Amino acid sequence: MPEIDAAEQFFAALDESLAGGRFVKLTLSKYRGREAGLKNVYVRPVTLKGGARLSFLHRYQTRDAVKNYTHAEGVRLVRELLGAGFAGAHLFTATEDLRLDISRKGESRLVRSRPTFEAPIAEGHDRRKRRAIETEGNVYLHALGVTNERGEVRPAMGDKLRQINKFVETIAGLYAASPLAGREDFTVLDVGSGKGYLTFAVYDYFNNALGLLVPVTGVEAREELVELCNAVADRTGFDRLAFLHEFIQDLEPTADDILIALHACDTATDEAIYKGIAGAASVIVTAPCCHKEVRPQMRAPEALRGVLRHGHLLEREAESVTDSLRALLLEAAGYDVKVFEFVTSEHTRKNTMIAAVRRDTPSDTTAALADYRALKEFYGIREQRLEKLLREHTGLLA
Repeated sequence: MPEIDAAEQFFAALDESLAGGRFVKLTLSKYRGREAGLKNVYVRPVTLKGGARLSFLHRYQTRDAVKNYTHAEGVRLVRELLGAGFAGAHLFTATEDLRLDISRKGESRLVRSRPTFEAPIAEGHDRRKRRAIETEGNVYLHALGVTNERGEVRPAMGDKLRQINKFVETIAGLYAASPLAGREDFTVLDVGSGKGYLTFAVYDYFNNALGLLVPVTGVEAREELVELCNAVADRTGFDRLAFLHEFIQDLEPTADDILIALHACDTATDEAIYKGIAGAASVIVTAPCCHKEVRPQMRAPEALRGVLRHGHLLEREAESVTDSLRALLLEAAGYDVKVFEFVTSEHTRKNTMIAAVRRDTPSDTTAALADYRALKEFYGIREQRLEKLLREHTGLLA
């Protein structure tokens, strides 16, 4: 046990920093206890719907575990952890840093120094610093082949890691702008999750970086990838992450709060968007792929015949028109929609993303529906899958 004077000075400083809003973060290190695989505990402030909390991240050799506590509960837990095997504690505040070290003989020493951070790190969920996925000690990135055993990014996977981090940044911004902001109890569904790179990253961000308790489900048609991802989820200790062997078109609309569908081929993107709208998802994120339905129907308007007689340009136009129709239908369903370049075309040509956030209050959708019908008429398009699904199964286009 630490010496009373040194320990009590440390905890007095911790109490004062929390009470005065000067607490930045705390790290427990030099673990000598009996719990297998435990290496460090990282404590940071978060603001949740229920108020200010301390988020504890227990870092094990092969997994992370996160749980939130009130300030009083958190201080008691730090005391318990120091008495149960941790020999080092580093407290960062806006006015000073304090390091408590405990020798194997039980002798303790407290060192004070100038603050590393001159102001508390912003609380809440929209913290840019932790949007990037950390590679060091990251079990799932290693298991999925992104990094080697030393946590270094493999030469061929640099673009993939940039894509992962860009997607996490995008999801973080959409979450912060959605009705979900501040909630701890929402769910994520990733339809067509593939090898699970982004599914794992989304789980990591919400559950570990933000300290929330967010179940994430990946749905994939290739059974071997489902088995792989479930095995990796088990190894990482991501106990709220599961992968299911299903086809998009066979899924019933669910009440998941965030729906993700990246590179779902052709009308599978429409199926996914429909599931999100029908389930009243707060956030719908898609990156469409293989636009086949609209192109054979398109009749080149007189003014564009000189352009669209070329097959390559007609293909590009069909992609733009298809995604524009989808965006307009999402607007008509009560969503604010952005269509943008997800990653630069040097990494992948399939880089268009449609991101939709459900509006808090109903709004007039007449203009969006009028624009949708005018665009269809302009190009002579007879049928569009998302429109058909919405007409048949919802009252949106009745």
